[in-house]
Amino acid sequence: EIARELGLEIFVHDKNYGYGANQKTCYTEALRAGCDVVVMVHPDYQYDPTLVPKIIEPILRADADLVLGSRLKGGGSVIQKGMPWWKYVANRFLTGVENLAFGLKLSEFHTGYRAFHREVLETVNFRMNSDGFVFDQEIIAQAVAARFRIAEIAVPVRYFPDISPRPPPRASRRRASTG
Repeated sequence: EIARELGLEIFVHDKNYGYGANQKTCYTEALRAGCDVVVMVHPDYQYDPTLVPKIIEPILRADADLVLGSRLKGGGSVIQKGMPWWKYVANRFLTGVENLAFGLKLSEFHTGYRAFHREVLETVNFRMNSDGFVFDQEIIAQAVAARFRIAEIAVPVRYFPDISPRPPPRASRRRASTG
């Protein structure tokens, strides 16, 4: 509703094809529109959209090709700021495994705030990736394989009662069934 009121162009699937499918559509449309930098922000207001200039800055300076907004880079306790403890533990564990697999030293892979230089999206074959949540890890793996430079910026942690309300077992079952 807000996007329509602002006069933004909106792309709607006829049914829910999945998290990754949504990104595929958005990246395809952004490339078609001629965008040089494409920003993905989860729509749950967990990430501050006013930080877009900050997340694209390393790309505009030609210091990075892909920038991740990390809730874990800024210091302070993300649990005290509202991140569920089980989500924090899972995030740290998975990020550690992914850093080992990809040879990186990122503070967080599981972020809903990302910026891509156009060349990244034109080079990696994101259209072949999963339509589910693993899409995020696949596109990072593709960027690493293509030797694109990845940077991080600190973003504030913002959690609200209706964000990630599921306890770990139920969330894990759901994620396993969408993959």
